[in-house]
Amino acid sequence: MASSMRLSDYKTDVHNDWCPGCGDFAILNAVQLALAELRIERHRAVVFSGIGCSGKTPHYINVYGIHTLHGRVLPFAIGAKLANPQLEVIAVGGDGDGYGIGAGHFVNAGRRNIDITYIVFNNGVYGLTKGQASPTLKLGLKTKSLPKPNINQGINPIMIALAAGYTFIARAYSYDVKYTKDIILKAIKHRGLALVDVLQPCPTYNDIYTREWFAGMDRVDEKGKSIPRIYKLEDQGYDPVVHSNDEDETQAKMMQTIAKSNEWADRIPIGVFYQNEHIPTYDDRISNRIPNYRTNPPALQEIERDGKASADISRLLNEMRSSYV
Repeated sequence: MASSMRLSDYKTDVHNDWCPGCGDFAILNAVQLALAELRIERHRAVVFSGIGCSGKTPHYINVYGIHTLHGRVLPFAIGAKLANPQLEVIAVGGDGDGYGIGAGHFVNAGRRNIDITYIVFNNGVYGLTKGQASPTLKLGLKTKSLPKPNINQGINPIMIALAAGYTFIARAYSYDVKYTKDIILKAIKHRGLALVDVLQPCPTYNDIYTREWFAGMDRVDEKGKSIPRIYKLEDQGYDPVVHSNDEDETQAKMMQTIAKSNEWADRIPIGVFYQNEHIPTYDDRISNRIPNYRTNPPALQEIERDGKASADISRLLNEMRSSYV
Protein backbone atom coordinates (compact mmCIF):
# COMPACT_ATOMS: atom_id res chain seq x y z
CA MET A 1 0.00 0.00 0.00
CA ALA A 2 1.11 3.57 -0.66
CA SER A 3 0.17 6.11 2.00
CA SER A 4 0.50 9.05 -0.42
CA MET A 5 -2.05 7.80 -3.00
CA ARG A 6 -4.96 10.16 -3.71
CA LEU A 7 -8.19 9.90 -5.71
CA SER A 8 -6.69 11.97 -8.53
CA ASP A 9 -3.93 9.39 -8.92
CA TYR A 10 -6.49 6.87 -10.20
CA LYS A 11 -7.93 9.14 -12.88
CA THR A 12 -6.72 9.48 -16.47
CA ASP A 13 -6.95 12.30 -19.00
CA VAL A 14 -8.82 10.14 -21.52
CA HIS A 15 -12.01 11.83 -22.76
CA ASN A 16 -15.10 10.07 -21.42
CA ASP A 17 -17.89 9.87 -24.01
CA TRP A 18 -20.57 7.94 -22.14
CA CYS A 19 -24.09 9.33 -22.55
CA PRO A 20 -25.02 12.13 -20.11
CA GLY A 21 -26.79 10.67 -17.08
CA CYS A 22 -25.43 7.16 -17.59
CA GLY A 23 -24.89 5.13 -14.44
CA ASP A 24 -21.45 4.13 -15.73
CA PHE A 25 -20.01 7.44 -14.50
CA ALA A 26 -21.07 6.70 -10.94
CA ILE A 27 -19.70 3.14 -11.00
CA LEU A 28 -16.39 4.43 -12.37
CA ASN A 29 -16.23 6.98 -9.55
CA ALA A 30 -17.00 4.27 -6.99
CA VAL A 31 -14.17 2.05 -8.26
CA GLN A 32 -11.71 4.95 -8.18
CA LEU A 33 -12.83 5.91 -4.67
CA ALA A 34 -12.38 2.32 -3.49
CA LEU A 35 -8.87 2.08 -4.92
CA ALA A 36 -7.97 5.41 -3.34
CA GLU A 37 -9.34 4.38 0.05
CA LEU A 38 -7.38 1.15 -0.07
CA ARG A 39 -4.34 3.09 -1.33
CA ILE A 40 -3.40 0.31 -3.70
CA GLU A 41 -0.28 1.13 -5.66
CA ARG A 42 -1.13 1.51 -9.32
CA HIS A 43 1.27 -1.20 -10.50
CA ARG A 44 -0.37 -3.63 -8.05
CA ALA A 45 -3.85 -3.26 -9.57
CA VAL A 46 -5.29 -4.25 -12.94
CA VAL A 47 -8.77 -3.70 -14.36
CA PHE A 48 -10.12 -5.96 -17.11
CA SER A 49 -13.22 -5.23 -19.18
CA GLY A 50 -15.31 -6.89 -21.84
CA ILE A 51 -17.26 -5.33 -24.71
CA GLY A 52 -20.03 -2.74 -24.39
CA CYS A 53 -20.27 0.73 -22.91
CA SER A 54 -18.65 -0.51 -19.68
CA GLY A 55 -15.75 -1.89 -21.72
CA LYS A 56 -14.19 1.57 -21.73
CA THR A 57 -13.78 1.59 -17.95
CA PRO A 58 -10.05 0.65 -17.91
CA HIS A 59 -9.35 3.64 -20.17
CA TYR A 60 -10.41 5.95 -17.34
CA ILE A 61 -8.66 4.29 -14.37
CA ASN A 62 -4.95 4.97 -13.98
CA VAL A 63 -3.86 1.41 -13.20
CA TYR A 64 -2.99 -1.44 -15.53
CA GLY A 65 -5.97 -2.07 -17.81
CA ILE A 66 -6.91 -4.64 -20.43
CA HIS A 67 -9.89 -4.22 -22.76
CA THR A 68 -10.69 -7.82 -23.73
CA LEU A 69 -13.14 -9.71 -25.94
CA HIS A 70 -16.92 -10.01 -25.82
CA GLY A 71 -17.89 -12.25 -22.90
CA ARG A 72 -14.30 -13.22 -22.13
CA VAL A 73 -13.34 -10.82 -19.36
CA LEU A 74 -13.28 -13.46 -16.61
CA PRO A 75 -10.80 -15.85 -18.31
CA PHE A 76 -8.41 -12.93 -18.88
CA ALA A 77 -8.77 -11.70 -15.30
CA ILE A 78 -8.40 -15.19 -13.85
CA GLY A 79 -5.29 -15.80 -15.96
CA ALA A 80 -3.65 -12.64 -14.62
CA LYS A 81 -4.42 -13.59 -11.02
CA LEU A 82 -3.04 -17.11 -11.54
CA ALA A 83 0.13 -15.71 -13.08
CA ASN A 84 0.62 -13.17 -10.29
CA PRO A 85 -1.47 -13.75 -7.14
CA GLN A 86 -0.03 -10.54 -5.66
CA LEU A 87 -2.11 -8.43 -8.08
CA GLU A 88 -5.43 -6.86 -7.09
CA VAL A 89 -7.60 -7.93 -10.03
CA ILE A 90 -10.93 -6.29 -10.86
CA ALA A 91 -13.06 -7.41 -13.80
CA VAL A 92 -15.88 -5.20 -15.11
CA GLY A 93 -18.51 -5.73 -17.76
CA GLY A 94 -22.13 -5.24 -18.72
CA ASP A 95 -25.05 -7.56 -18.07
CA GLY A 96 -25.13 -8.62 -21.71
CA ASP A 97 -21.39 -9.26 -21.77
CA GLY A 98 -21.31 -11.19 -18.49
CA TYR A 99 -24.70 -12.90 -18.28
CA GLY A 100 -25.23 -13.44 -22.03
CA ILE A 101 -22.31 -14.49 -24.19
CA GLY A 102 -20.10 -14.73 -21.09
CA ALA A 103 -22.54 -16.87 -19.07
CA GLY A 104 -20.46 -20.03 -19.35
CA HIS A 105 -17.40 -18.28 -17.95
CA PHE A 106 -19.56 -16.60 -15.30
CA VAL A 107 -20.79 -19.96 -13.99
CA ASN A 108 -17.48 -21.84 -14.17
CA ALA A 109 -15.56 -19.04 -12.46
CA GLY A 110 -17.63 -19.80 -9.37
CA ARG A 111 -16.26 -23.34 -9.22
CA ARG A 112 -12.74 -22.01 -8.78
CA ASN A 113 -13.37 -19.31 -6.18
CA ILE A 114 -10.32 -17.36 -7.31
CA ASP A 115 -9.64 -14.18 -5.33
CA ILE A 116 -10.84 -11.47 -7.75
CA THR A 117 -13.71 -8.97 -7.92
CA TYR A 118 -16.25 -8.94 -10.77
CA ILE A 119 -18.40 -5.80 -11.14
CA VAL A 120 -21.35 -6.03 -13.54
CA PHE A 121 -22.95 -2.86 -14.91
CA ASN A 122 -26.58 -4.02 -15.06
CA ASN A 123 -29.04 -1.83 -17.01
CA GLY A 124 -31.28 -4.42 -18.71
CA VAL A 125 -30.27 -3.54 -22.26
CA TYR A 126 -27.39 -3.80 -24.71
CA GLY A 127 -26.59 -0.09 -24.66
CA LEU A 128 -23.71 -0.01 -27.15
CA THR A 129 -25.68 -1.89 -29.83
CA LYS A 130 -28.80 0.26 -29.60
CA GLY A 131 -30.86 -1.15 -26.77
CA GLN A 132 -31.77 -4.77 -27.44
CA ALA A 133 -33.09 -6.68 -24.40
CA SER A 134 -30.27 -8.06 -22.24
CA PRO A 135 -30.57 -11.27 -20.16
CA THR A 136 -31.70 -9.27 -17.10
CA LEU A 137 -34.71 -7.54 -18.71
CA LYS A 138 -37.95 -9.05 -17.38
CA LEU A 139 -40.41 -10.93 -19.58
CA GLY A 140 -43.05 -8.71 -21.20
CA LEU A 141 -41.26 -5.38 -20.72
CA LYS A 142 -40.93 -3.07 -23.71
CA THR A 143 -38.20 -0.47 -23.63
CA LYS A 144 -38.36 2.31 -26.20
CA SER A 145 -35.87 0.60 -28.53
CA LEU A 146 -37.79 -2.71 -28.69
CA PRO A 147 -40.44 -3.07 -31.43
CA LYS A 148 -42.35 -5.55 -29.24
CA PRO A 149 -42.26 -6.56 -25.55
CA ASN A 150 -39.39 -8.78 -24.44
CA ILE A 151 -40.25 -12.40 -25.26
CA ASN A 152 -37.68 -13.99 -22.92
CA GLN A 153 -37.59 -14.51 -19.18
CA GLY A 154 -35.08 -12.36 -17.30
CA ILE A 155 -32.39 -14.14 -15.29
CA ASN A 156 -31.59 -13.66 -11.60
CA PRO A 157 -27.81 -13.01 -11.37
CA ILE A 158 -27.77 -13.33 -7.57
CA MET A 159 -29.24 -16.84 -7.65
CA ILE A 160 -26.98 -17.96 -10.51
CA ALA A 161 -23.88 -16.70 -8.68
CA LEU A 162 -24.98 -18.49 -5.51
CA ALA A 163 -25.54 -21.78 -7.35
CA ALA A 164 -22.23 -21.43 -9.19
CA GLY A 165 -20.20 -21.03 -5.99
CA TYR A 166 -19.40 -17.32 -5.69
CA THR A 167 -18.44 -16.68 -2.07
CA PHE A 168 -19.31 -12.96 -2.01
CA ILE A 169 -22.51 -11.81 -3.72
CA ALA A 170 -23.72 -8.22 -3.55
CA ARG A 171 -25.86 -5.68 -5.34
CA ALA A 172 -25.43 -1.92 -5.45
CA TYR A 173 -27.20 1.02 -7.07
CA SER A 174 -25.10 3.34 -9.20
CA TYR A 175 -26.66 6.64 -8.10
CA ASP A 176 -25.67 5.95 -4.51
CA VAL A 177 -21.96 6.35 -5.19
CA LYS A 178 -20.77 6.21 -1.59
CA TYR A 179 -22.70 3.02 -0.91
CA THR A 180 -21.50 1.44 -4.15
CA LYS A 181 -17.93 2.33 -3.16
CA ASP A 182 -18.45 0.68 0.23
CA ILE A 183 -19.76 -2.50 -1.40
CA ILE A 184 -16.82 -2.60 -3.83
CA LEU A 185 -14.44 -2.14 -0.89
CA LYS A 186 -15.97 -5.16 0.84
CA ALA A 187 -15.74 -7.18 -2.37
CA ILE A 188 -12.05 -6.38 -2.87
CA LYS A 189 -11.25 -7.20 0.75
CA HIS A 190 -13.15 -10.48 0.57
CA ARG A 191 -10.98 -13.57 0.26
CA GLY A 192 -12.52 -15.37 -2.70
CA LEU A 193 -14.56 -14.69 -5.82
CA ALA A 194 -16.78 -11.62 -5.42
CA LEU A 195 -19.69 -10.47 -7.57
CA VAL A 196 -21.05 -6.94 -7.36
CA ASP A 197 -24.13 -6.54 -9.56
CA VAL A 198 -24.74 -2.80 -9.94
CA LEU A 199 -28.17 -1.57 -11.01
CA GLN A 200 -27.71 1.42 -13.29
CA PRO A 201 -30.15 3.38 -15.43
CA CYS A 202 -29.49 3.65 -19.18
CA PRO A 203 -31.02 7.06 -20.01
CA THR A 204 -30.69 6.47 -23.75
CA TYR A 205 -32.40 3.11 -24.25
CA ASN A 206 -34.09 1.90 -21.05
CA ASP A 207 -37.06 4.13 -20.30
CA ILE A 208 -38.46 1.72 -17.67
CA TYR A 209 -35.69 1.31 -15.09
CA THR A 210 -34.99 5.01 -14.84
CA ARG A 211 -33.52 7.04 -12.00
CA GLU A 212 -37.03 8.28 -11.24
CA TRP A 213 -38.41 4.71 -11.19
CA PHE A 214 -35.78 3.50 -8.73
CA ALA A 215 -36.50 6.57 -6.58
CA GLY A 216 -40.22 5.68 -6.56
CA MET A 217 -41.32 8.99 -8.00
CA ASP A 218 -44.27 7.27 -9.70
CA ARG A 219 -45.83 6.47 -6.32
CA VAL A 220 -46.31 8.54 -3.18
CA ASP A 221 -47.30 8.04 0.46
CA GLU A 222 -50.11 9.81 2.30
CA LYS A 223 -47.86 12.87 2.75
CA GLY A 224 -47.15 13.10 -0.96
CA LYS A 225 -43.57 11.85 -0.66
CA SER A 226 -42.15 9.36 -3.16
CA ILE A 227 -41.63 5.79 -1.95
CA PRO A 228 -38.18 4.57 -3.05
CA ARG A 229 -37.97 1.05 -4.41
CA ILE A 230 -34.34 0.65 -3.32
CA TYR A 231 -33.65 -0.36 0.26
CA LYS A 232 -30.51 -1.57 2.07
CA LEU A 233 -30.40 -5.08 3.46
CA GLU A 234 -28.48 -4.10 6.58
CA ASP A 235 -31.20 -1.60 7.50
CA GLN A 236 -33.50 -4.61 7.93
CA GLY A 237 -31.07 -6.46 10.21
CA TYR A 238 -29.98 -8.83 7.45
CA ASP A 239 -26.77 -10.79 8.17
CA PRO A 240 -25.13 -12.26 5.03
CA VAL A 241 -22.04 -13.74 6.67
CA VAL A 242 -21.51 -17.48 7.08
CA HIS A 243 -19.79 -17.51 10.47
CA SER A 244 -18.64 -21.14 10.59
CA ASN A 245 -18.21 -24.34 8.60
CA ASP A 246 -21.53 -25.60 9.90
CA GLU A 247 -23.53 -26.99 6.97
CA ASP A 248 -26.88 -26.04 8.46
CA GLU A 249 -25.81 -22.40 8.85
CA THR A 250 -24.51 -22.32 5.28
CA GLN A 251 -27.79 -23.72 3.93
CA ALA A 252 -29.77 -21.20 5.96
CA LYS A 253 -27.71 -18.30 4.60
CA MET A 254 -28.16 -19.59 1.07
CA MET A 255 -31.92 -19.87 1.48
CA GLN A 256 -32.22 -16.31 2.79
CA THR A 257 -30.12 -15.14 -0.18
CA ILE A 258 -32.53 -16.82 -2.59
CA ALA A 259 -35.54 -15.27 -0.87
CA LYS A 260 -34.11 -11.74 -0.92
CA SER A 261 -32.83 -12.05 -4.51
CA ASN A 262 -36.40 -12.65 -5.70
CA GLU A 263 -37.63 -9.29 -4.39
CA TRP A 264 -38.22 -6.82 -7.21
CA ALA A 265 -40.56 -4.08 -8.49
CA ASP A 266 -42.02 -2.68 -5.24
CA ARG A 267 -38.96 -3.39 -3.05
CA ILE A 268 -35.46 -3.93 -4.42
CA PRO A 269 -32.72 -4.86 -1.92
CA ILE A 270 -29.13 -3.74 -2.28
CA GLY A 271 -26.18 -4.72 -0.14
CA VAL A 272 -24.29 -7.94 0.57
CA PHE A 273 -26.55 -10.98 0.08
CA TYR A 274 -24.03 -13.71 0.91
CA GLN A 275 -20.45 -13.94 2.19
CA ASN A 276 -18.56 -17.13 2.98
CA GLU A 277 -14.82 -17.14 3.64
CA HIS A 278 -14.74 -20.77 4.78
CA ILE A 279 -14.43 -22.06 1.20
CA PRO A 280 -10.80 -22.56 0.06
CA THR A 281 -9.73 -20.17 -2.69
CA TYR A 282 -8.17 -21.39 -5.90
CA ASP A 283 -4.84 -20.04 -4.63
CA ASP A 284 -5.20 -22.27 -1.58
CA ARG A 285 -5.92 -25.33 -3.68
CA ILE A 286 -2.95 -24.75 -5.97
CA SER A 287 -0.63 -24.04 -3.03
CA ASN A 288 -1.62 -27.35 -1.44
CA ARG A 289 -0.19 -29.11 -4.49
CA ILE A 290 2.57 -26.64 -5.42
CA PRO A 291 3.92 -25.34 -2.06
CA ASN A 292 6.02 -22.51 -3.54
CA TYR A 293 3.26 -21.25 -5.86
CA ARG A 294 2.62 -17.99 -3.99
CA THR A 295 6.30 -17.13 -3.56
CA ASN A 296 7.32 -18.20 -7.06
CA PRO A 297 4.32 -17.75 -9.39
CA PRO A 298 4.79 -17.60 -13.18
CA ALA A 299 4.89 -13.79 -13.35
CA LEU A 300 7.81 -13.61 -10.92
CA GLN A 301 9.91 -16.32 -12.52
CA GLU A 302 12.94 -15.66 -14.68
CA ILE A 303 11.81 -15.92 -18.28
CA GLU A 304 15.07 -16.88 -19.93
CA ARG A 305 18.70 -17.57 -19.13
CA ASP A 306 21.51 -17.63 -21.69
CA GLY A 307 18.99 -17.39 -24.50
CA LYS A 308 16.97 -20.35 -23.29
CA ALA A 309 13.59 -20.43 -21.59
CA SER A 310 14.04 -21.00 -17.88
CA ALA A 311 10.57 -20.40 -16.39
CA ASP A 312 8.94 -23.62 -15.23
CA ILE A 313 5.17 -23.46 -15.08
CA SER A 314 4.56 -27.08 -16.03
CA ARG A 315 3.04 -28.05 -12.68
CA LEU A 316 0.64 -25.10 -12.76
CA LEU A 317 -0.41 -25.97 -16.32
CA ASN A 318 -0.97 -29.57 -15.32
CA GLU A 319 -3.18 -28.46 -12.43
CA MET A 320 -5.14 -26.19 -14.77
CA ARG A 321 -5.64 -28.99 -17.27
CA SER A 322 -6.87 -31.35 -14.56
CA SER A 323 -9.54 -28.83 -13.54
CA TYR A 324 -11.19 -29.20 -16.94
CA VAL A 325 -11.41 -33.00 -16.79
